[in-house]
Amino acid sequence: MISVEVQHLSRRFKEIKALKDVSLCFEAGMIHGLIGPEGAGKTTLLRTLLGLLDCKEGHILYQKDDAPITLKKVRAHIAYMPEKQSLYGDLSVREHLHFFKDLYGIPPQEFQQRADVLLHLTRLEKFKDRAARQLSGGMYKKLGLMCALLRAPQMVLLDEPTNGVDPISRREFWAMLHELRFEKNITIIMATAYMDEAERCEKVHLLEGGNVIDSGVPQDLMRRYAVDNFDELFIKKAEQA
Repeated sequence: MISVEVQHLSRRFKEIKALKDVSLCFEAGMIHGLIGPEGAGKTTLLRTLLGLLDCKEGHILYQKDDAPITLKKVRAHIAYMPEKQSLYGDLSVREHLHFFKDLYGIPPQEFQQRADVLLHLTRLEKFKDRAARQLSGGMYKKLGLMCALLRAPQMVLLDEPTNGVDPISRREFWAMLHELRFEKNITIIMATAYMDEAERCEKVHLLEGGNVIDSGVPQDLMRRYAVDNFDELFIKKAEQA
């Protein structure tokens, strides 16, 4: 299992400071939520964790099975699902799986076993021959997640995967994440601006304007701030600022 510790991470884009002295701990085998509005720094943090952006100020420490590991070595065990996915509208669900099989170099027997499990998990078995452009928004997101999971990662980074998805598909997506977490023991870090999704995480990290507001178990944070939901929590923090 993979865990990550972020120490005093800052990231600037010209005049904009996207991350400001961020220190967080993502324990292994948990569903972590990066919660915050647009411009909070969620995407920047995910891309820096994956090495798509340089870590110029601060440190990121990775551990695999409780032993330190470099980003270069751990990257093969991490899957990333960006907010805007690079899927191919003309390719079917089945063709996407075979495309990523070749991309990841997965042996045929291993591929078939993983594909069957993922098709069942995403409930896309009946839609294997449907083109991606003909899928609903929720099904399209599931296909993106399935392609990311095909390489059997130990950590998954998800950038607003439920954005623009209908409530039923959002609920199904979360059920799938929890099934992955408990059956595969995968570390999941999910960025979302939907405040109600914070309560579905095991641990949340609240970001606003590049700053860490707080971190902890969702129910503990709501009790600490005497609020009923995370919308109220963010409003309360804004009033205290």
